[in-house]
Amino acid sequence: MSVGVGRLRLGVRPLLWTAISAYAAAFSALSVLRHLAFNTGRFDLGNMTQAVWATAHGHPLRVTDVHGEQISRLAAHVDPILVGLAPLWWLWPSPELLLVVQAVGVSLGALPVFWLARKHLASERAGLGFALAYLLYPPVQWLTLNEFHPVALACPLLLYAFWYLDEDRLWAFAGFAALAALTKEQIPLVVAGFGLWYALARGRRAAGGAIALAGVATSAVAVGIVIPHFNDGSSDFYGRYEQVGGSPGGILRTAFTHPWTLLEAAFDGAGVRYLVDLVAPLALLSLLAPVVALAAAPELALNLLSKTPTQTSIHFHYTAGAIPPLVAAAVLGAARLLRRRPSAAAPLAVIALVVSLGANFRLGAIPLWSELPWGERLGSRDTRVTEHDRIAARALALVPGGVAVSASNSLGAHVSERRRVLNFPVLAEARWVIVDETRPSFADRNAPLPANRRLAELRRSPEWRLRFQQDGIVVLQRNGLR
Repeated sequence: MSVGVGRLRLGVRPLLWTAISAYAAAFSALSVLRHLAFNTGRFDLGNMTQAVWATAHGHPLRVTDVHGEQISRLAAHVDPILVGLAPLWWLWPSPELLLVVQAVGVSLGALPVFWLARKHLASERAGLGFALAYLLYPPVQWLTLNEFHPVALACPLLLYAFWYLDEDRLWAFAGFAALAALTKEQIPLVVAGFGLWYALARGRRAAGGAIALAGVATSAVAVGIVIPHFNDGSSDFYGRYEQVGGSPGGILRTAFTHPWTLLEAAFDGAGVRYLVDLVAPLALLSLLAPVVALAAAPELALNLLSKTPTQTSIHFHYTAGAIPPLVAAAVLGAARLLRRRPSAAAPLAVIALVVSLGANFRLGAIPLWSELPWGERLGSRDTRVTEHDRIAARALALVPGGVAVSASNSLGAHVSERRRVLNFPVLAEARWVIVDETRPSFADRNAPLPANRRLAELRRSPEWRLRFQQDGIVVLQRNGLR
């Protein structure tokens, strides 16, 4: 019997590490190819690149905002984990570093999923099945490919935190929870949700209550003190919630005075589809462990109440805080079913894996599916480097390092390793302008005329000299400056 178990372990673990390695390599390559094909932008990859570059050069988290002001990254989001990437930047000074770190980090989230399922389903094969389901889960893959966002690292960190909390190893839990909290201001609320689960499901009321209070307090400080301190007393993101109150206090007032307003905003067609896309690929198992799944509620509420369409889509980074509780809940939901049928561990894992694979075919980010009938086609061409992209790369080579640049969004991610990066049509003291006329910039997608007028003015101005123009790529240099 022991020999059989030993053979099983030798078979499962190499498969697990092969899957993790394959995911990390494949999604690193896909992310880098998307960047080389200019399907990343000044916002957001370039913004993160500038924050890490500035930190590595002695100016922690300094970035240029969309208006051309030099600000702290903390004025937008409390994600100081970016500081920890600066030493890696010294070794590999490229935006590609961030993309690879993200892919590798997310892939390693499969390990705690494996441990959790192996423990609660008493089967290594079941553990492998759920780990593979995590790697195939469409929101995980889109999170990995959505440029680079530090909050994406919260996904694996929260899964490790939950595993150690499930093991009653509170110091290890605290370490991973603290790291996760450094990725974005609302992530401590997910940690608070884990604390409530610990208090209710495990009966550890004192410890669970303390975790919940610490999570809520940390998020409150980040939102109520840190961001306003660096952003003149407010947050640029409150405008996304104007229809439901426009601020945390306003949303609470709306909840008491006009609760139907919140429900109508949250559960419109896009909101319901978003929830289905999150829960269905996990075979609805998350619904069987609602206390764990509720830890995703803060992230889901922020997304469902926002008027920004990208927040109710699985194709962006806004799922980062919801994925870990939903995946953990799926494992514990399967364990709940297992208590009724103790022999069903392997079948449950197979069901979860098959459903996740099917959902990946219809919703996932693997380009192969676009070649098959009914397969997901979204983004399938984003990794193809075209002649237009090669022209853009030649144009970018003309721009020297270190000088202030004004660039359109699709080009900005490639010139963000400098102190000043302006979003065209903002000029300020820019010495170089580089614009892709075929792709509107972040600041002028809804109002292209100002950018078009500015570019026409620069072409006529004696102060500027045309250095490059081909296939819609335009490079201008301010006269008399090098």
